Amino acid sequence: MNANDFARKVRSREKLVGYWITLDAPPAAERIARLGYDYVVLDGQHGLIGYQGLMTGLMAIDAGAAIGPRPTVGLVRVEANDPTPIGRALDAGATGVIVPLIDTADDVRRAVQAAKYPPVGARSFGPMRASLRIGPVPADSNDATVVLAMIETPLGLKNVAEICATPGLDGVYVGPSDLSLALGARFPGDPELEGPFEEAVELIARTAQEAGIAAGIHTFDGDSAKHRLEQGYSFATVASDVAHLEAVAAAHLATARS
Repeated sequence: MNANDFARKVRSREKLVGYWITLDAPPAAERIARLGYDYVVLDGQHGLIGYQGLMTGLMAIDAGAAIGPRPTVGLVRVEANDPTPIGRALDAGATGVIVPLIDTADDVRRAVQAAKYPPVGARSFGPMRASLRIGPVPADSNDATVVLAMIETPLGLKNVAEICATPGLDGVYVGPSDLSLALGARFPGDPELEGPFEEAVELIARTAQEAGIAAGIHTFDGDSAKHRLEQGYSFATVASDVAHLEAVAAAHLATARS
């Protein structure tokens, strides 16, 4: 899948499944990318990945995708809604960015400005690796670059309709841990807040659909991803590398000692 195909699928709300990478381990990212996920996200906010790691991780995703059963693209969850990390992630070869801590439509406008070249935005022209898949024409890059806004704060939830209606935004993305804390949970997954959390998740999916944009969500396993896609989300990300590594290692240890 090239960047244009991925952008088209996101904007047409096709069902997509992705994976989340937090470790700076390009050979592992390459193996994940060859499995057949539609996208693989490198976490530049909470992940243990510096800029060199983002670049080599995106190269590894491209390499894995080239031999996988279906096309896969690399995305980056940037560290902040700021032109520098957004532009650098795209220059390094990301097909799109997930921008955290979006509170208002103005926040979205700033993210779109940072991700798109003039006249649509204000991104500085320096395509670097991005030119390998998109080409040197800024308008082509703008068409192929996906911008996703995270809904995870009290203000983001309150303003979700205005956020979804902002021109240039391709989709919203639910961060369930922060969203649950925003609703007053004592900790992510607090069972006492399960009802309000589910109401918020449903509201976000419905609002995005009414606005004609994609809605995505982070999930912790394949069953949860399947449920969210059936619920109305158009894309869902499964767990993370470090969570799976720990879970599988623990399971093998328990079996060996049983």
